[in-house]
Amino acid sequence: MVEPRLIEISPVTRVEGHGKVTIHLNHDNEVDEARLHIVEFRGFEQFIRGRLLWEVPVIVQRLCGICPVSHHLAAAKAMDMICGVDVLPPTAEKMRRLMHYGQVMQSHVLHFFHLAAPDLLFGFGAAAEKRNIFEVLREHPELGRRAIMMRKFGQEIIEATAGKKIHGTGAIPGGINRNLPIEKRDAFLKQIDEMEQWASDALALARDYTLEHAELIESFASFPSNYMSLVRSGDGALDLYNGRMRALDSEGATIFDELDYSKYHELLVEDVRTWSYMKFPFIKSLGPETGWYRVGPLARMNTASFIDTPLANEAHKVLKAETGGAPNNSTLTSHWARMIEVLHCVEKIRELLNDPDLQGTDLVATGDRRQEGIGVIEAPRGNLIHHYKVDENDQVTYCNLIVSTTHNNEGMNRAVKNVAVQYLSGQTTITEGMLNHIEVAVRAYDPCLSCATHALGQMPLQVELFDAGGQLIESRTQSF
Repeated sequence: MVEPRLIEISPVTRVEGHGKVTIHLNHDNEVDEARLHIVEFRGFEQFIRGRLLWEVPVIVQRLCGICPVSHHLAAAKAMDMICGVDVLPPTAEKMRRLMHYGQVMQSHVLHFFHLAAPDLLFGFGAAAEKRNIFEVLREHPELGRRAIMMRKFGQEIIEATAGKKIHGTGAIPGGINRNLPIEKRDAFLKQIDEMEQWASDALALARDYTLEHAELIESFASFPSNYMSLVRSGDGALDLYNGRMRALDSEGATIFDELDYSKYHELLVEDVRTWSYMKFPFIKSLGPETGWYRVGPLARMNTASFIDTPLANEAHKVLKAETGGAPNNSTLTSHWARMIEVLHCVEKIRELLNDPDLQGTDLVATGDRRQEGIGVIEAPRGNLIHHYKVDENDQVTYCNLIVSTTHNNEGMNRAVKNVAVQYLSGQTTITEGMLNHIEVAVRAYDPCLSCATHALGQMPLQVELFDAGGQLIESRTQSF
């Protein structure tokens, strides 16, 4: 018998935002509980109230410096609805799509090469000073150079469409405020072949790692779950910008399909728990015990019927073949899925750069004013929902955001518990390398913890006061 222990990983490293993991070991040195805690609070749903609808797409992207485009576009789509615009001019939609593909590409590249690759290349238990992008650059200089240049390309696509690489202003209610000049188009086209080759090579690296480490992949933080994403209306193709909602269970059976995302609140419930600022959504028809689900690249590979670009579609077929067409429940396969999406984005960027609509001058549509708007997009980390109501003075009266990392909250907590039990239970000496295994499980989701720190309604803040001997003196709970 040993004394119970509390182990803390604080902060979780190589993720966006701030969070920690707590692991409780009992008298038998077995893991009793392990949780991912979000320890920062942003409150955008509250302070966006009172702002003018025209300001919203610019303000809300301040949630994050890594995925601002996703919030910019989701908010713009919601404001399109409020402005009565159901169909954008072709130039506006294609410029927004180009912006989004640049965003997904650069974000995935950042995560795979800068944040996840040190674990994959050097081992989960490698020394901490080894697991960083500088060591990747030192030992794999060409790989590191490509990572930097691919992200630079994606960022320049964003700059050309949004006006700035971070926190741009390109998307406005009802459309876009610029088109793509010929000289910028030509400069991008000169690089596109190289980007496609590098994306294909990165995909091969992720695929080969997954296949060569099949035993690890299948056992590490892997468990059955439901999956949800947007898919293209009519044929179920992967669509990162628009579509209808589809959810499948762990065996591939349909939970719902072809559902209008403006009805999301009829499908999903946002649960809260006392120990995290992050909500726990679940599918209403299934309930909280079995209705939780995962989103993101792996979920999209599971839910999409096919991909409408040839190289990525072939890669999708190879991934699906590994499970005989059924959903893949292996968390670390997310890296393979992420690189398929990078290749898809490069293919879509090429397609759009060759489309003369990008030089069009019809940029904004108008319609009959509404008081409520919902915008949904597939952000790099998964499904992203923005929901607003405005009054007759164009001021926001209601805001609710469900970000990708929030959708994945239950999955990430289960991954943390799964790995903690597998690698820490029964161990008398806990090493940094063992703890990094838990961080690897979190990183596989590429969480953006700053994006996910939101609360609405009865989210409780619990404060507990302990004396020097560890006895609880007083507990207070405040809801807001």
